[in-house]
Amino acid sequence: MTPILLLGAGRMGGALIQGWREAGAFSAADLIIRDPNIEAAAFAGALVNPPLEALSAAKTVLLAVKPQIWREAIRDVVPHLAPDAVIVSIAAGVCAADISEAFGGRAVARVMPTTAVAIGRGTASVHAVDPAARAAAHAMFAPVATVVDLESEELMHAATAVSGSAPAYLYAFVEALEAAGAGLGLDPADSARLARATIIGAAALMEAGGEEPSELRKQVTSPGGTTAAALAVLMGEGGFGDLLPRALAAAVARSVELGG
Repeated sequence: MTPILLLGAGRMGGALIQGWREAGAFSAADLIIRDPNIEAAAFAGALVNPPLEALSAAKTVLLAVKPQIWREAIRDVVPHLAPDAVIVSIAAGVCAADISEAFGGRAVARVMPTTAVAIGRGTASVHAVDPAARAAAHAMFAPVATVVDLESEELMHAATAVSGSAPAYLYAFVEALEAAGAGLGLDPADSARLARATIIGAAALMEAGGEEPSELRKQVTSPGGTTAAALAVLMGEGGFGDLLPRALAAAVARSVELGG
């Protein structure tokens, strides 16, 4: 499946390259990168912004540009691709049929990853009808992410809301927790250290033990205790049970809009 042509090497594309390097999945020599906003020196060993004629060598194309500009980004590229090149898209909301049509009918897999692929701890939701496209997506992401196959492309909107966007939800929660701790009198730096280390430790425990989140929650919630008092607010009216469905619905709606 190499060489891999990356159309875009911004935050997500760059995270994927870093993850591949750390995991030994693909070397720089396996990569062709097309992005007018990067310095070739930052991707030593890769073929960066070569003449368009060189793109015909690519076996797989990773569409990693912002969804608002994807058509513009591929306009000059498509005529130079090999007929059997497989397209893997991480452009949020852009449907496979539109991508395939724009790429001259080539096979397409859609993937919604998270930036934790940079450290080999990402997630990747995959949908592809074509087996070769699905295999290419798995080969790209399995070394750096937990991969989930989606039966329906329509579920990509939900996967975007639940997974692709979710790291920002967690970071926002930590921000709010830090600020609330400082508001109770903790030194802001101490509140930040406590909040971040607590969240990281809780996530690691969930991974290591394999227990359900609900069970872990019960284990640290004494009846009538301080945790129960806080959870009565967080899980009560207007809490997580109300907020998260609304937040995910907003993300899904925006994903649909981006797909046009």
